[in-house]
Amino acid sequence: MYQALYRKWRPRSFDDVVGQTHITETLKNQVQTGHLSHAYLFVGTRGTGKTTCAKILAKAVNCEHPVCGNPCNECASCRGIDDGSILDVVELDAASNNGVDNVRALRDEAVFSPVSVKKRVYIIDEVHMLSNSAFNALLKILEEPPEHLMFILATTELQKVPATILSRCQRHSFKRISPEALGGRIRFVAQQEGVQLTPDAADLLARLADGSLRDGLSLLDQCSGSTEITEESVLSAMGLAGNQRVVELLDKISEQDTETALSIFTSLWQDGKSPVSLLRELSGLLRDILMCQVAPRGGSGLLSGAYSGQTLRAFAARMSGEELLCDIDTVQGTIASLRDGRDPRTSAELCLVMLSQPSLGDSFAALRQRVAKLEKSVESGSVQILHRSEEPAKQTNSVDRTDINKNKISQYDNIPPQSAAKAPEPEEEAPPFDLEEPPTAGARDYDQEAYPRETTPPPRGETERVESADEIPDEAEDADVPAEEAPEARPFSPPGETPAQPAAVPGSEELWTTLAKELVRTLNPGQASIVKNQASGSFDGQVLTISVPNGFAKSQLEQGPTMELIRQVAERAAGWCVPVKVALTDGDQSADTEKLKADLSHFGNVKFE
Repeated sequence: MYQALYRKWRPRSFDDVVGQTHITETLKNQVQTGHLSHAYLFVGTRGTGKTTCAKILAKAVNCEHPVCGNPCNECASCRGIDDGSILDVVELDAASNNGVDNVRALRDEAVFSPVSVKKRVYIIDEVHMLSNSAFNALLKILEEPPEHLMFILATTELQKVPATILSRCQRHSFKRISPEALGGRIRFVAQQEGVQLTPDAADLLARLADGSLRDGLSLLDQCSGSTEITEESVLSAMGLAGNQRVVELLDKISEQDTETALSIFTSLWQDGKSPVSLLRELSGLLRDILMCQVAPRGGSGLLSGAYSGQTLRAFAARMSGEELLCDIDTVQGTIASLRDGRDPRTSAELCLVMLSQPSLGDSFAALRQRVAKLEKSVESGSVQILHRSEEPAKQTNSVDRTDINKNKISQYDNIPPQSAAKAPEPEEEAPPFDLEEPPTAGARDYDQEAYPRETTPPPRGETERVESADEIPDEAEDADVPAEEAPEARPFSPPGETPAQPAAVPGSEELWTTLAKELVRTLNPGQASIVKNQASGSFDGQVLTISVPNGFAKSQLEQGPTMELIRQVAERAAGWCVPVKVALTDGDQSADTEKLKADLSHFGNVKFE
């Protein structure tokens, strides 16, 4: 009868145990010196040798001719324990014998002396499955057992074992077996069985075993149907995607090429690959990239070994830590959701879409990833932030600011002395908006660089040249016209020509409609909402009045950069400089007051002053 490899090649001595030297050496020394404990607790993950060491220890303490702490495996005691004919060594499964009655029966039998060996040994596997009453029934005999009695408890979940049990046992923690040790043991078993196993296939089996020797031998047993076991045959037998396909999939995800990523997944699906296995491989690749990024000098001990260091370093340079954390969290969440019975293919496709298009995610991790990507783009210089101290490109048109200032000064030639005193101050910094130049109706055609229409010039009279900006007075102290009286707004034209009047002045409703559309597109969201929902405009041919219902809206629109922007947009819409003012709507304040009084009158005697 065929016997599974993990049973056939189960270690029979402490020296055969793989990867647990720190435990086997301690147990061998205790057997040699006779300093044995009455209760042991073996803790570790599956397939690390807990039950195997328990059986070896049971044979060692009863062996007639022990060899350096190891059982000889030749005496009657060793052979009887191996074939189960000696009833003094009992192996119990706590998953099926977890009641208090089972423990009571065990306690009643344990007081009798062994029949054919030195010590009666009870091996209780998965001891954390015992009920609370069963643990309580075990406490007394576990604390003060007879001299001929020994307990060996094994568990994979230490946190479920009561502290009263832990304090009565000598605890040994079994580690996961390293991939190197697993690969060596798998190659040894394959050689003894006459199986042709390539080194790459052995390393792949060791990685897939995830620290469990039993899993590694079971996978070898599953692949042994092939004449020669190669890496491709292992992937085919396990239903796993190749490493290169997973790398290609992640490459398209990082490039946000959703269509190609879904195409790769579809081809893997048609080849019979499991979506869960594919997502786990993708999660393992992301995890290795993260380890390579946060611990570049950690060595191969932190990596799974499934991917080359060059591939991992290339992805680590392209992807940020926030992006990796978000992607791992997304993949792990999708894997966990598949346990609820969801459609694996649809869930995997949604996961790939969210990975390749981070903007679709609404979690905090996705938001942090998008912010980190934006910061990286800003640092690299691919994104330019506009500050208020910078001129928009469309306004400067790549012309030096010094040349623009000279043009602004030269346009005031032949200005009378009293008007020269009213020369405009240097223009304010333009707001960081990119305004498109709409076609103007009835406006004259002239060079806007040499004659910018941002400032309305004062009236012209007798000529007097302004030589430099330093000669322009700061205040109109000697001017005949009072400083507080602004000159009448009129269309602007270049010096030396007759002021141009618009060919056709647009109507009030037409001007406000054009102005409102442009402002809603240009202003920030709050101010745009005021213009769209609360403001109304009227134009009497000279002044454009914007009416708003309350003081807050008025203060928002009267801000310096905002008013300057409104004037520029109005000038484009009308074809000449239109004075703009913001006013409160008549009667709204009184209407609000009356409504407030009406509401307060419901509360009884309220006095209004």
